[in-house]
Amino acid sequence: MAVPRQAGDSAMTGPVDWAAWSVILLKPDCVARGLVEHVLTWVATEARLVGQRIVTPTEPQIFTHYEDLLTERLAHFTWVDVPADLRRTYVGQRVGIALAHGPDVAPRLRRLIGHFDPSQAGQDSIRGRFGSDSLSRAQAEQRLIRNVIHTSDDPAGARREFGIWYGAAATHLLRPDTATAEGART
Repeated sequence: MAVPRQAGDSAMTGPVDWAAWSVILLKPDCVARGLVEHVLTWVATEARLVGQRIVTPTEPQIFTHYEDLLTERLAHFTWVDVPADLRRTYVGQRVGIALAHGPDVAPRLRRLIGHFDPSQAGQDSIRGRFGSDSLSRAQAEQRLIRNVIHTSDDPAGARREFGIWYGAAATHLLRPDTATAEGART
């Protein structure tokens, strides 16, 4: 599967400091339960938000985003048909996306979102507060876990995910002055 063109470095006047950016993916369970604003309010305690929108992912987008689940981590998901579940869960469903900006934003947001299993996440985390699923339930139902939110793991992930969800036409969002000036308006 072709990966969308990486954006953000050559299309701008200078290199992007990807350590200051993270892509937020508000998963279908978050959108369907009307939690987008609540979750983004928590994210905004750690970062400035720009480029917020609701989108309907295509199969190539979601398969590229979750490429690690389809390749090197596939062996860990013995209870589920990962490609089929990604199609069912994401393709044609609404998700929220936003860009988070701030110093060393990825590790700060990873702490804020909490453990991947909402039943194991603390109530002071997004997944602990808003999650309603558990790994054991997901395994019993032969599906992937519903855990409200994804954020980029690191600068390389932020760059890759920006290309998937925003692309070269949105590089104007990657200016720190835009993040400061536009905040959550976008």
